[in-house]
Amino acid sequence: MSFFFFLRPSSSSSSPQSLCLICTVFIFLVLFLINVEGFEPLIQLPHSPAARPRLETKILYVNQFGAKGDGVQDDTDAFRNAWKIACASITKASIVIPHDKKFLVRPISFGGPCRAKVTVTISGTIIAPKDPDVWHGLNPQKWLYFHGVNHLTVRGSGIINGRGHKWWSQSCKINATNPCEHAPTAIIFHRCKKLRVRDIALINSQRTHIAFTNSFRIVVSGIKMIAPASSPNTDGLHISSSSRVNIKDSIIRTGDDCISIVGNSSIIRIKNIACGPGHGISVGSLGMGNSWAQVHDVIVDQAFLAHTKNGLRIKTWQGGRGFASQITFQNVLMENVSHPIIIDQYYCDSLTPCLNQTLAVKVANISYVSIKGTSATEESVRFACSDSFPCEKLYLEEVQLLSYTGKNTSSFCWEAQGLTSGSVDPPACFSSNGTFIGQKADSGSALQSF
Repeated sequence: MSFFFFLRPSSSSSSPQSLCLICTVFIFLVLFLINVEGFEPLIQLPHSPAARPRLETKILYVNQFGAKGDGVQDDTDAFRNAWKIACASITKASIVIPHDKKFLVRPISFGGPCRAKVTVTISGTIIAPKDPDVWHGLNPQKWLYFHGVNHLTVRGSGIINGRGHKWWSQSCKINATNPCEHAPTAIIFHRCKKLRVRDIALINSQRTHIAFTNSFRIVVSGIKMIAPASSPNTDGLHISSSSRVNIKDSIIRTGDDCISIVGNSSIIRIKNIACGPGHGISVGSLGMGNSWAQVHDVIVDQAFLAHTKNGLRIKTWQGGRGFASQITFQNVLMENVSHPIIIDQYYCDSLTPCLNQTLAVKVANISYVSIKGTSATEESVRFACSDSFPCEKLYLEEVQLLSYTGKNTSSFCWEAQGLTSGSVDPPACFSSNGTFIGQKADSGSALQSF
């Protein structure tokens, strides 16, 4: 074989010994380079790994499950059946609510855990039953209830309409002769992890529009929540016992708090929010019914508040326990806002007067940096703190809150201790000027944990 030409001896030097050597080398090369049955090659040539098959996302249209989308017939079972298939899928699944359709959905539960990531794409409109009697025998606080689901995305250009007008008319806040009863939150996410909600619109919720409870790693972006200013308890976003929540680039115009943060919540980042009408951005209420609550590590950065009943508020009940700490409000612009900056440790949302109590939720390490705009009330800064647990380490820097009508503005302090830096108008009224370094959060680095 010409392949082995270099092994050929000359005829003159041919001998039995040289022929034996040639045969030995030949056999070695064969075993070295190729497979022989019963032998493994000494050199394994590289092999291209087999390409893994790409698992496509399973697309599930609710109309495939019998949904009519005419706004009259009940589509709840179709949504429920679509969820069951999506949640059980071993590949990513997407439930699609088509555009140009209205889907009437009764109270429904979307439970996990699911086997793979699930996306709910809302292109059309989901509407709630108008009649509160539909909730008879059911939990009156729930309408669309997601629980125990990880890696869930809810997105789309569609609308979720709570049609809450009848609920509002029955509220004791509208008519004091009515009993004070619960009303549904439009969407609740309970015990969910790695959740994304983006680009959807919610209108006229029966009560709160979206609530996150006992959830972790949440990103909310580009959403709208709209209800009349007179609609009772229609908070935009309510965060309870949740951590690592990032809310950004959203518009909230409702009848209550644009965003409320309550018990045992931490690492909350809120950025680029338009709020109003409504009751502003609130930490609390905390400590109701002598309960324990803690909220810490909160940053509100770049917000615009217009025509709200409160601005940046911390509210606690007398008799509560726990703390609200490490909270920063910065780069906020206000227009015609009542009580732009307020800490109220005597909060009492009750038809009967609240009793004076000595215990209180401790409020400390609160910063207001670059807060500017106009106040609808003469008193634009109010720190009404507990006698037993004064507010400590309050910090004001570059705060300018002028009167919307051109009058003077003032500040009020009770048991409030802190410092100021730069221009502060109206002037602060702190009871002491202890030495501490005010916390000024870096909003850029603050988001790195998400």
